[in-house]
Amino acid sequence: MTLKLCSLFCAVAVISSVPAIAAESGGSTVVHVGHLLDVDSGAMLADQAVIIEHGRVTSVKPWSAAASTASKLVDWSGYTVVPGLMDMHTHIADEPESADPGAALKSTPTRDAFIGAKNARDTLRAGFTTVRDVGVYRGFADIALRDAINAGYVPGPRMFVADAYITIPGGGGEITGLPVGTVVPEEFRRGVSKGPDEVRKHVDFILDHGADLIKVIATGAVLTDGTEPGQSEYTEEEIHAAVTEAAKRGKFVAAHAHGAEGIKRAVRAGVRSIEHGSLIDDEGIALMKQHGTWLVADIYNGDYIDSVGRSEGWSAEKIRKNVETTQAQRDGFRKAVKAGVHIAFGTDAGVYPHGDNARQFAYMVRYGMTPLQAIRAATIDAARLLGKEKELGSITPGKAADMVAVACDPLKDVECLRQVRSVMKAGETVSLD
Repeated sequence: MTLKLCSLFCAVAVISSVPAIAAESGGSTVVHVGHLLDVDSGAMLADQAVIIEHGRVTSVKPWSAAASTASKLVDWSGYTVVPGLMDMHTHIADEPESADPGAALKSTPTRDAFIGAKNARDTLRAGFTTVRDVGVYRGFADIALRDAINAGYVPGPRMFVADAYITIPGGGGEITGLPVGTVVPEEFRRGVSKGPDEVRKHVDFILDHGADLIKVIATGAVLTDGTEPGQSEYTEEEIHAAVTEAAKRGKFVAAHAHGAEGIKRAVRAGVRSIEHGSLIDDEGIALMKQHGTWLVADIYNGDYIDSVGRSEGWSAEKIRKNVETTQAQRDGFRKAVKAGVHIAFGTDAGVYPHGDNARQFAYMVRYGMTPLQAIRAATIDAARLLGKEKELGSITPGKAADMVAVACDPLKDVECLRQVRSVMKAGETVSLD
């Protein structure tokens, strides 16, 4: 363990001590559920008993008095229960977006650890029991936070992390907009790569240090000054190098891609998902459908940037690029839904405050999804994107006992997913106090 990694991990470790894995608990738990959403069939099941042992669901059946013989009873009979929610595009372990482009450089590993711990707790309390954290500026911060959560040192969602961005020098994954002469430390540039050989080298480096997936910045970014969202930054050959190198280790590649050409290059190169997809065209949609590529589009985010970004004085360039991409992204999302492209829920939390992830559900419904489709995107479909559908994503025997209770019917009003009443991760009830 490197000194910097230890400083992150050890700082997190002192924050809290919670049960690490429910599998270590003895006995069985029965949750009495008023209404349970079966995301596989779309059925809403009334008066159910969910039996949990060692952190996993062992049975789902109609409630009866016999079910109360379990060693522990949880009464959710007044609630509607959905699987633990899953956000496939977060930045939990990083400095929040602000008007200061150099904010990440002014922080410290210890401070970042505490920020990450707070963000993780806020995310879990909002009902998001699993996230795919798709990149950090300070190398290894997300790996340390994931490991601290898994060890039980801090409460947080189950994390699948990408660590450093694979990005061209000065590209969408770099820290830019800094005063002339500013030197960015190497720990913020772990994945900066030019050409297929450097891409392969840095993919191996990132995976060697414990990342679960790779994030390639295929185009410019809305929130990186000096880059343009519509401009491709990697060739198809370079992206393919990342995909094939990651595949040797059984890992997927997510591609940040706003521009139409960059999206198509990434899809042809074999990436697992397109992140953002703001300027996608009809050809790109057809190509994604053909290749089975997933779309993870943060279609709420534009409103937050336009409002808060303006009020806080974010750069004029960022505001301009946000205006140019927000409605285009939503229009493309609607087309992708209609075309039957695989879609997983992802918000870019970290641009806006963590814990507010469920705001996006209403936007997904507004732009073409049914409430059930939107919920599936954040449960069983998100699990499929991760390749973890046998372990996560639905309240089904054999899967992790991740559940969220709300006091309304999300199939009638998806906004009610913002009003969480109780959360369970791996069979353990999460404190919402």
